[in-house]
Amino acid sequence: MDERADISSEGQLKFALECMLFVSPQPLVVKHVAESLELDEMGVEQAIHELRLDYAERGLQIIRIAGGYQMCTRPEYADLISALLKPERIRLSRAALETAAIVAYRQPVTQPEIESIRGVNSDAVLKTLLERNLIKQVGRRETVGRPILYATTDEFLNHFGLNDLSELPELAEPADPETESENRQSRADEPSSQEEADAEDEADHQ
Repeated sequence: MDERADISSEGQLKFALECMLFVSPQPLVVKHVAESLELDEMGVEQAIHELRLDYAERGLQIIRIAGGYQMCTRPEYADLISALLKPERIRLSRAALETAAIVAYRQPVTQPEIESIRGVNSDAVLKTLLERNLIKQVGRRETVGRPILYATTDEFLNHFGLNDLSELPELAEPADPETESENRQSRADEPSSQEEADAEDEADHQ
């Protein structure tokens, strides 16, 4: 006997979506929800819209992020929640943030292209970003050596609170060539990528 709840009515659909949003660790994509419930996407989208209105004056909210919808707490209560849970936050080194930004703005991009911008070896930093699922391999460039192409993931959008890549801030004007040369020299004087990774691991365990 199929005991699945009848969601044919608008109210029941909202209740079902509320349950899904509550238990899902990842943003709910309307298309996937509609397919799993055998409903049309427009009906699901409308139900989510009305559910968002229901939560307009509550401590929880339903936001659009990474191409889907997710239930989360309101930012004004972040300090209270942190005091209770004291969550372990993923901390990224400056090198990791810099590399992630290059991938985000230049994707798909290869390691040699990343290193030509950073001016230092990026083996360890790319490994860290891959392990944390912030970037992924998306193929190979059809050039000599067929280097791997990297792009950002949905987890990248989640981590930085973006709905899609169009919400990335606009890039600043190109730096003065002389200033850029000084910056590259400064990067060259930085610790190696392995040392950066070791420092990052040490910070994570503190």
